[in-house]
Amino acid sequence: MESEKTTVSVVIPAYNEKDSIKSTIRQVQEVLQDYTYEIIVVDDGSDDGTCELSKDQGAKVVQHPHNIGYGRSIKSGINVTEYDTIVIVDADGTYPIERMPDLIEEYQKGFNMVVGLRTGKHYRESWLKMPLRIILKLLVEFTAGSKIPDINSGLRVFSKKDILPYFSHLCGTFSFSTSVTLAYILDGKFISYIPIKYHKRSGATKVRMLRDSLRTIQYIVQTILYYNPIKLFLVLSVGVLIVSMGLVVASAGLQMPWFFLPGCLGVLTSIVIFSIGLLADLLRQIMIK
Repeated sequence: MESEKTTVSVVIPAYNEKDSIKSTIRQVQEVLQDYTYEIIVVDDGSDDGTCELSKDQGAKVVQHPHNIGYGRSIKSGINVTEYDTIVIVDADGTYPIERMPDLIEEYQKGFNMVVGLRTGKHYRESWLKMPLRIILKLLVEFTAGSKIPDINSGLRVFSKKDILPYFSHLCGTFSFSTSVTLAYILDGKFISYIPIKYHKRSGATKVRMLRDSLRTIQYIVQTILYYNPIKLFLVLSVGVLIVSMGLVVASAGLQMPWFFLPGCLGVLTSIVIFSIGLLADLLRQIMIK
């Protein structure tokens, strides 16, 4: 008796990807021929024929009337999937689709999410992007309290039933991958990282580094406030306390009495900030019960 095939839903967000969408779909069809699968392309308001090309290749298409964002596209695709095992991949040719079976095999070992860990010169080619990536990585690792090899890789495998409860807290734009990584880590889920070769993208990037980086920082702060608010308030409290104690020491040691009052007010402020953090954490515990 033939064993039942693994079922997989592949979600491909796409915005003006006419140069690569056909090859992306064909590659998925080739590497998943031993699986029972569906391919869902979410056309995020493209005006270059991406939608028609996707349909011609046999993919199911979810079409947004206008461009609304990467994360929203992934959510739209997940909502209409038939199977529980979800694979997401970009349509720009940067990810090695032939590695999908490796990620699916790793996922079947019991992980909640498997992430393609990007490597290679094309991942680190921009001298401007790398410092921003490092800053964001440090912020996310501070939030999570652990090392994260790749915070926003666009090649992942996860369960539909696992991710749906997080939808209201996940970013609808570029930072979707970062927000889902944080949510899973802070909720104690199991994540595995598989090294993959990252390729040069086809066409122009849709990412706007300054705008999207600011949005990412916004979601990081919101994530801290939702999952671990006392951590943010503790950092602010300690920062204010250090500056305040410096002012008090300066007023005494350097004979600058005008620093004493601001220093004392700063110490009181740090206590108030920490108290607000305690209240925020108490409120979080009440909300999740």
